[in-house]
Amino acid sequence: MRNPAGLVVLILGVVLLVFGFIATGSLGSSFSKFFTGSPSNKAIWLIISGAVVASTGAFMIARGKSSSS
Repeated sequence: MRNPAGLVVLILGVVLLVFGFIATGSLGSSFSKFFTGSPSNKAIWLIISGAVVASTGAFMIARGKSSSS
């Protein structure tokens, strides 16, 4: 593999997404859902950050493969 940095960034993004989805089920997020109708800010930011980082990693991997061919 020519682009290990892209793989690391992709894995980091997936980990952030997993933590974000776990945080939506936490007690604090449950209180936030009860009073405001939406999950806690921490859960939302973890999911958004994870999606951005994972898509950046996927782009880095895809770009590395196409330029090396």
